[in-house]
Amino acid sequence: MEMRVIKDALGASVIEGENRLNTVVEYVYASDLMSDVLAFGRSNSVLLTGLATQQAVISAHMAEFKGIVFVRGKKPKDGSCKFARDSHMVLLCADMDMYEACIRVESAARQTDPAAGTKLAEHKAEEMLLSNELFIEGSDFANAGMVSTEVKSILKKIGLDPRLIRRVAISTYEGEMNVVMHAERAKVKLSVTPRHIEIVIDDEGKGIPDVELAMQEGFTTATEEMRAMGFGSGMGLPNIKKNSDEMEIKSEVGKGTRLEMRFFI
Repeated sequence: MEMRVIKDALGASVIEGENRLNTVVEYVYASDLMSDVLAFGRSNSVLLTGLATQQAVISAHMAEFKGIVFVRGKKPKDGSCKFARDSHMVLLCADMDMYEACIRVESAARQTDPAAGTKLAEHKAEEMLLSNELFIEGSDFANAGMVSTEVKSILKKIGLDPRLIRRVAISTYEGEMNVVMHAERAKVKLSVTPRHIEIVIDDEGKGIPDVELAMQEGFTTATEEMRAMGFGSGMGLPNIKKNSDEMEIKSEVGKGTRLEMRFFI
């Protein structure tokens, strides 16, 4: 279904992407919890949310969503529009609540012939070797997600399988948000060989007292401020484990945490 059909069904206004309303989406995902979007959302989806922040746009981008409908008349007032423009996403605003929006989109889908999905091409570079270092500052919520966006951009330029890039991007973003929320700073090292991609996030911070407990779904130490941004459901580390082929965590209380993620090409 085209974004144009969704716009018309909801009587929505266009915030960003007027020239991309012919973008085809295959699924609709409704949530205000960005951790769930990253954990359960599917590629080529449109996100319905009442969370009108840049983090919602970045989360949707990491999950390979094509657009967002902000419900309840909400419009982002931060850098969301520019990020969406640079990422070729469509942003819409609808006055109705999320439940009604979902009903209307489903009704429109039943009346529309689903567009044929495009098969994602798999690309594997015969010869490649890349190493790059990036840095994350703790508590810098304004720029949270920029490192993950850069990693995703680098991997796209190499020409890797989009499905692989999506897993790497989501895992890196979850790791980056953990640093922003819980550490002082971190160095991120991206390494690409003909056989695998490796992301290592070395942070300086309070560390994790009980790694096994932190790996359990639903366990969180997030503050109310973090929850208001759509994070802190306790899905971060479990989601990284789900999306990576290999994952290792080493942490020392009072010093920091080293997170290693590997993805086979």
